[in-house]
Amino acid sequence: MPFVKARDGEPMERLVRRFQKACEKSGILSEVRRRQFYEKPCETAKRERSQTERKIRKINRILRNR
Repeated sequence: MPFVKARDGEPMERLVRRFQKACEKSGILSEVRRRQFYEKPCETAKRERSQTERKIRKINRILRNR
């Protein structure tokens, strides 16, 4: 769970903005969106497989450009 400490004289809007950034960085919102609906095991495997393929393509693209 992300948290932020208020600095001296820091406005509440800035504090909320820092908290939102911390939540985004930790991946809480994406996790909530992902768990919002039930995903079948075959859909989960398909999504993970496509993510892995994307990673491999990205690594290959980086290595080719060296």
